[in-house]
Amino acid sequence: MTTGTSAVGDTIGRVNMTTSTTSATFEWPDLITALISGTDLTRDQAYWAMDTIMSGEVPDAVIAGFLVALRAKGETVEELTGLADAMVENARPVDIPGPALDIVGTGGDRLSSVNISTMSALVCAGAGAKVVKHGNRASSSKSGSADVLEALGVRLDMPVEMVESAAQAVGITFLFAQTFHPSMRFAAAARKQLRVATAFNFLGPITNPARVEASAIGVADRALAPLIAGVFAARGDRALVFRGGDGLDELTVTGPSEVWEVRDGAIEHHDLEPLDFGMPRATIEDLRGQDAQYNARVVERVLAGEKGHVRNAVLLNSAAGLVAYDPHMVGTFHDRMAAAVRRAEESIDTGAARAVLDRWIAHTTR
Repeated sequence: MTTGTSAVGDTIGRVNMTTSTTSATFEWPDLITALISGTDLTRDQAYWAMDTIMSGEVPDAVIAGFLVALRAKGETVEELTGLADAMVENARPVDIPGPALDIVGTGGDRLSSVNISTMSALVCAGAGAKVVKHGNRASSSKSGSADVLEALGVRLDMPVEMVESAAQAVGITFLFAQTFHPSMRFAAAARKQLRVATAFNFLGPITNPARVEASAIGVADRALAPLIAGVFAARGDRALVFRGGDGLDELTVTGPSEVWEVRDGAIEHHDLEPLDFGMPRATIEDLRGQDAQYNARVVERVLAGEKGHVRNAVLLNSAAGLVAYDPHMVGTFHDRMAAAVRRAEESIDTGAARAVLDRWIAHTTR
């Protein structure tokens, strides 16, 4: 009788073991066996695995075996860095000069909130940050960043040149994951067949093809937060990685949040209490979203100055983006966040954030 392990092993044995992007040679049976035994991979091994998957030469059974074994063992910073670096190397090239910020969540919190990070991206751009948002359609929620931007009138199916020019002319642009990571299609069948969470579910926020220097990243799984922060530290990037105490992959206003701040290769942990910024307690229902059309109307109301819990959540998350983006801010973490909240308020109340959205729509539909 043939067991599942040996069947996968037979398939593995037929895979081309070399890759053109590294001089190292690894073999799938060795990597998967190591993972099953609880042995961590090196960054080079993880890079090779993802690079080879992105080549389209790896059978679905091998991809599935690798992803499940890695998830069962638990990913390390070295492994995530190798996987993410290979994905970025295989992404469609995009040239956006100068410092830039990505603000995004991993998704997966299953709380179906409104599009807080998308609104925060617009507010950060209105406050002067250059935002290069990397996102996709909804996976676990009813409306992803791509869905709500389309509903607002932003064109997503743009040539790369227009994506690049929007960053310079408007101060914000969107890298649609489906467009800029075409090699992801080679893992699609295995992921669909597995129907369980794998490393691909949280690689998105650390694989921005523009290689931004600053990131504000929300995570639903607390165990991932220090790992993702570790990836940014290994790269020498600036980042705030956070998780709401309610499980939201955003800074929440229903209670405190945890933040892992990455600066100068070091990681600091902070607790963030919205009450300290004069923001009253909300409930998850106060932040609940619906479909893309509904969420788009929420975006428009917040940018028009509507007060309330959603605005407060947007202010906090915008502040996180601005703190990550500006390396010259001084003071304690709380002081820097408080100053950034004020900048976010000005971005909304002066109409700057709304003006960014209007210019973005005009630029992408001309």
